[in-house]
Amino acid sequence: MQLRITTYNIHKGVSSFGSRPRIHALKQAINSMKSDVLFLQEVQGRHDLHALKHATDWPELSQQDFLAGDSHECAYGMNAVYDHGHHGNALLSCYPILSSRNQNISDHKYESRGILHCVVRAPEAEVHCFVIHLGLFAGSRKRQTEALIEAVTSSAQKDEPLIIAGDFNDWSNDLSEELRARLGVHEVYDENLVKRGFGTYIRQLAGRGPKIQPARTFPAAMPFLRLDRIYVRGFKVESAEVLHGAIWAKLSDHAPLVATLRLK
Repeated sequence: MQLRITTYNIHKGVSSFGSRPRIHALKQAINSMKSDVLFLQEVQGRHDLHALKHATDWPELSQQDFLAGDSHECAYGMNAVYDHGHHGNALLSCYPILSSRNQNISDHKYESRGILHCVVRAPEAEVHCFVIHLGLFAGSRKRQTEALIEAVTSSAQKDEPLIIAGDFNDWSNDLSEELRARLGVHEVYDENLVKRGFGTYIRQLAGRGPKIQPARTFPAAMPFLRLDRIYVRGFKVESAEVLHGAIWAKLSDHAPLVATLRLK
């Protein structure tokens, strides 16, 4: 079984400057990826002010339903709520979503964060999918990672395939080792070391080899910071790439990370 997946922070469907609607162009871009499952962050479930101001360019549907269209099912986890609307994480899947649960992991009142956990019935297995968007402060990210580990261990058996993807805001890459050690996952860009040879991989694990680094995904025009991740268990990574450049920079401040996985 092969899965093509994407994680993408869509910046609420508006431009980084001026908050001009980009949701229709985003839908075209998402369709062009031909991904089976998409892990989306900063999805605008409702925004009355944008809907009023940009009546001709703002869809009547929620962004998750609009982006899903007829080709995907969707699940939405509402995190930030305000007078004129709300936003959160979403999962879009071309396969049936059997269940979904949103867990509030907000660490303080200034940032609303959540874990959206869905079980997807793929052709050869049920896959646990976790959509995540961690906080801007290191202490918050550490505590939210502990909540993520607890959520995974309490809901998915060790032999069940899973995917954890999203915007980790972990530019210093402090969280990966904890996730690898306690959940048995690997990040899709870890495969770059394996391809250099098993000895290189072993030396890295022993602290004597090149450092494992996730992909650079922010800002989209010229990615420098390593913010977005895809961690997997029970899958072999066949390919992974960041889609960036001038076209993608118009759609969001993050570049999408796309990977092709094969069930082990």
